[in-house]
Amino acid sequence: MRPITLLQPRRGYTPDFLAPPPAGPLATFEDDLARIADTPPSQVAAETARSLHDTPGAADSEIGRYLLGDPVEVRATLTGLIRTAWHQLVEPSWPRVRALLDADVGFQTRRLAGGLDRLFAELHPTLRWHDNTLIREYGDDDHRDLAGAGLVLMPSAFKWDQVVVVMDEPWQPTVIYPARGSGTLWQQLSGTPDAALGRLIGRTRAALLIGLTEPATTTTLAHRHALAPATVSERLTVLRDAGFIIGERHRHEIRYRRSALGTAAVDRRSRATTSAALRAVAARRLGPAGPFSGARSS
Repeated sequence: MRPITLLQPRRGYTPDFLAPPPAGPLATFEDDLARIADTPPSQVAAETARSLHDTPGAADSEIGRYLLGDPVEVRATLTGLIRTAWHQLVEPSWPRVRALLDADVGFQTRRLAGGLDRLFAELHPTLRWHDNTLIREYGDDDHRDLAGAGLVLMPSAFKWDQVVVVMDEPWQPTVIYPARGSGTLWQQLSGTPDAALGRLIGRTRAALLIGLTEPATTTTLAHRHALAPATVSERLTVLRDAGFIIGERHRHEIRYRRSALGTAAVDRRSRATTSAALRAVAARRLGPAGPFSGARSS
């Protein structure tokens, strides 16, 4: 991976062609990779030389001299390395990462309904919204009047400790910020749901309910809990009909989130005061022979 890492100095310029602006929210990695492979050779040569200049001695190293060589060959090498990095390092975890990003977009969209002041107040400590101006503290950004161009807010699971501002074309003005919940992204999910809740509604339903810390689709939950999508769909239907979760349409997907009742059921601190209410709901909505009737049902 050294040719790629050499072109990404900790401080300095990284070639723009290695990270083309997203074509849309549903673009695939193969779409992005095709755009990298189609970069004009002159752009590859110019941006590679600029990046190597920001790392002392990089241009004189063996790899540096190679990267300053035939731009068509260099482009093919870098494209192949990025493809390998994707398949080996990122793709196995991508469903979990994508679920985090989708959850953040949904959360920030709901927050935006309260206005820009509310959105930027908690987006990141280094960002400040004042007098119709977005300011990044400790940054070296130039002033830019958007003049109707709009601003893209892009959550990232990898820029976990900083905010990146992109102003250069062909990017639309963009702020890349740490996605909400990134700190828990790699935590192992508990294999044992709360025992009392499991006895009440079944272990699988309890695990799904406890795992809904952010809105998620059936596919995401199936991957997260290593269950068949049909199994997850069936359990979610029961949880929804019982009032524990709510399904909301987002473009072509249905995302599920906990209702107030579902949150109360998961919250250990309120378990003692809500247990009677939960049993009342179970009896009223599902009847004595429903899925709440015993621990064996999951």
